[in-house]
Amino acid sequence: MKPKIISKKELHLIGCVFYGNPFHSAKGWDTANEIGKLWKKFDELMQKNQKKLQKYLVDPDIKYEVHIDPEVSKEENKWYVFVGTEVENLEEMPLQLFHKILPKTRYAVFTTKGQEYLKANDVIYKEWLPESNFDESFSFQIQVYDSKRYFGLDNEESEIDFYIPIK
Repeated sequence: MKPKIISKKELHLIGCVFYGNPFHSAKGWDTANEIGKLWKKFDELMQKNQKKLQKYLVDPDIKYEVHIDPEVSKEENKWYVFVGTEVENLEEMPLQLFHKILPKTRYAVFTTKGQEYLKANDVIYKEWLPESNFDESFSFQIQVYDSKRYFGLDNEESEIDFYIPIK
């Protein structure tokens, strides 16, 4: 996998958040784990509030899964996971949704296809990043799901973009 290097402005997202071991219920990439449950809750809230939120969405086809690594994540096996969508304006937001602002930065963007997503983190963090001239600028990672290119975890045509903040 070879990344594309891009610069991105500050991202304003609304969505749902989870803190803990996201693989407590089910291991790996599975809709039954806490991340899968978080996506389900987010989708339900977006559907319920669709008319109210529609005018604020930047691109309703694009969804974000943000993994934020607190300093103790490796020792305690706990992470913040935020799933959401980008908004331009926050005049009106349902109480059940949270607002997350990601800083302006450069990203190394890795596009995975089919089952490549399963080994993306190993390739990125154990191979590419140590061999590159970059360091992580922030301790988070974004997975971007565009409904025009993502058709489900088991679909070999599905693409997921991994955004790694770099400096």
